[in-house]
Amino acid sequence: MEWSELEERCAACRGCSLWKTRTNLVFGTGSRDADLMFVGEAPGEQEDLTGIPFVGAAGQLLDLYLEAADIPRESVYIANILKCRPPHNRDPLPEEGDACMTHLREQVKLIRPSMIVCLGRISAMRLIRPDYRITREHGQFVTRGAFLMTAVYHPSALLRDPSKREDMYRDMKAIRRALDERKGRKETFTSV
Repeated sequence: MEWSELEERCAACRGCSLWKTRTNLVFGTGSRDADLMFVGEAPGEQEDLTGIPFVGAAGQLLDLYLEAADIPRESVYIANILKCRPPHNRDPLPEEGDACMTHLREQVKLIRPSMIVCLGRISAMRLIRPDYRITREHGQFVTRGAFLMTAVYHPSALLRDPSKREDMYRDMKAIRRALDERKGRKETFTSV
């Protein structure tokens, strides 16, 4: 599948009722050959208005952490499990997540990142493990197939609870180190 076909499928999707209330499809943004992919749960109000993930207050905070970890936003790909905003920013319903997972899987296939970072508990429970506990397990790496995966606090959680910001900073620095290690291994293999 090509990018244009996937985006058309997402725009035409009627797998759940969220398409009826969205302003814009929030497909994803960033480098389509990124080594690092961030996945949140669903678009918020600002994302629904612009069609771009993580542009509101939470997105601005994510940008600060990316900068602090020396990870240029334009070098990563950022998406959500859901491509349409749930009303009043409520948590996604299981059937809504089910309807959008095919689209996310196709994005991952096209990008082929070496690392996926879940932004928040809901994304981690969906992509890493259903009983994932973000407060205990954030920043811990797991391997799922070809991907190194981890989860960090969702930036909106940091806006509500600033005491978690130091943990986020450490986790982002660890992501940068792990990404550098994976790139180093890849470069070593290709030069041999």
